[in-house]
Amino acid sequence: MNVLRGIKWPYAVIALIAVAAASFGLLRPQLAAAGFPGLKLSATDRIKQDPPPALFTDAEIAPIGKLADAQRTKADALFAQWRKAHGTTRDDRAFAAWAARQIPAPPTVKQRTAELHQVQALAKTRTAAGKKAAGWLELNGKKDVWKLYLHDRSELTPAAQDTAEKAELKAALSLAKTVCDQLAAKDKQPAPYVLDPSLRPEKHIKHGAKGPYSYPSRHAARSAAAVTLLGALSPHRAQDYEWMRAEVLYSRLYMAGHVTSDLTAGTLLGDLIGDYELAVGGH
Repeated sequence: MNVLRGIKWPYAVIALIAVAAASFGLLRPQLAAAGFPGLKLSATDRIKQDPPPALFTDAEIAPIGKLADAQRTKADALFAQWRKAHGTTRDDRAFAAWAARQIPAPPTVKQRTAELHQVQALAKTRTAAGKKAAGWLELNGKKDVWKLYLHDRSELTPAAQDTAEKAELKAALSLAKTVCDQLAAKDKQPAPYVLDPSLRPEKHIKHGAKGPYSYPSRHAARSAAAVTLLGALSPHRAQDYEWMRAEVLYSRLYMAGHVTSDLTAGTLLGDLIGDYELAVGGH
């Protein structure tokens, strides 16, 4: 049956365009993955193409999750000081400088060595499944999983609100990276796999290398900023967000990207940034 039979030509053209647009939308992920010029996969498409494997157990992630949770109270108390002095006016540059000053100095050599020993012990327990989980979390825990959570929320929010919230999440993730990079360059704390290249031989770290630096953790800062923001927007899903944050943090210990103090410092920073974005966004 010809569904276009009897339709006047302007409407037939419109119908054809609509069908083509729908088909293009369905094919877009495949075209983008194939490197089609001008196309880029969304976070949702990327995760659809690479869904999560079995992740770490609740028992495995519980200790680092508890340490991350503890940063919340500290961050709220600190941010109250910023808000009292500056109100809710956006000033990213001033806030970034202030937030950087709130992060504790890196641990002593003795403390960091003890943390390195913990990572070395954990590395001995690695499994193929654990490596797969950690790899997925390392890749998607930066931004995509948080964008996907917000996308799920957007299905039930007005378009204008959705646009504003996406901008807030993007700003929070960007600010977290910026401040982390500034602190890492200042404090120069080598990642565990730099201190002990046997932890990640595939990284091909040269003898005497100083970096990459790992204090504070960008993954932790971005995750915490996202959890703080998303948890306020969708409080009934806060536990899901906190669970994913703990998964991301544990993966960084598991694959020797960070030691514990890197992660707690990053979480504190991310919580501060999340509080800031909520305040300037009027939430």
